[in-house]
Amino acid sequence: NLGKILATPEVARVYIGSFWDHQLHFDTNRRLFELEQSDLFSDLQTLPAYSTVRKLNDLIRRARLAKVHAYIISELRRQMPTLIGKETKKKELIANLPAIYESIARTQRISIGDFPPVEKMREMLANHDFKSFNNLQ
Repeated sequence: NLGKILATPEVARVYIGSFWDHQLHFDTNRRLFELEQSDLFSDLQTLPAYSTVRKLNDLIRRARLAKVHAYIISELRRQMPTLIGKETKKKELIANLPAIYESIARTQRISIGDFPPVEKMREMLANHDFKSFNNLQ
């Protein structure tokens, strides 16, 4: 399964061909291989044109992720107490991270798919003091 090897949401295109040096015996295979070779060469020629689009899409994805991170950090800081019970509240917030994600998604109209994985975020947040985070202006 190529989906486990290639970490992209797009379906991978597999080209069919033959590495045999001799003449092919069946015309149906020859025609198929010629069409596949033609498709491969045309796809290779369009790669430079799509690189700009790929770079732009990657920039947009990273900007969305940065925006979501800013909202998450700001919300966590906002909910932290000022004097006592910081560690208890921190553990509670980390445990309720999915609910915080849903709240931010609803109030900011952000797709839940733009949020980082909950478990990875929990691991990262466990090592930080939420009061040291900056407020979102």
